[in-house]
Amino acid sequence: MSEIRILGVHVQTRGEAARKVQEVLTKYGCSIRTRLGLHTPDTNLCKDCGIILLELTGNPDECLRLENELWALDGVKVQKMVF
Repeated sequence: MSEIRILGVHVQTRGEAARKVQEVLTKYGCSIRTRLGLHTPDTNLCKDCGIILLELTGNPDECLRLENELWALDGVKVQKMVF
């Protein structure tokens, strides 16, 4: 059985970091099996932060490169689970 890798990506400044995060996710799109975006909307406006959950697949080295590129972005934090 192969590993199951989950990344939690906390985008703290959506307005500033969202475009860069999307570019990285597009670059590694073949390594992403499932993507789920979560944010906490206020009744009148969206909050400036959000969380993206990623289920990764494929080459572990490629997944590590994805993780490292996300970590390198300002306003982005990453947590990983491996089963």
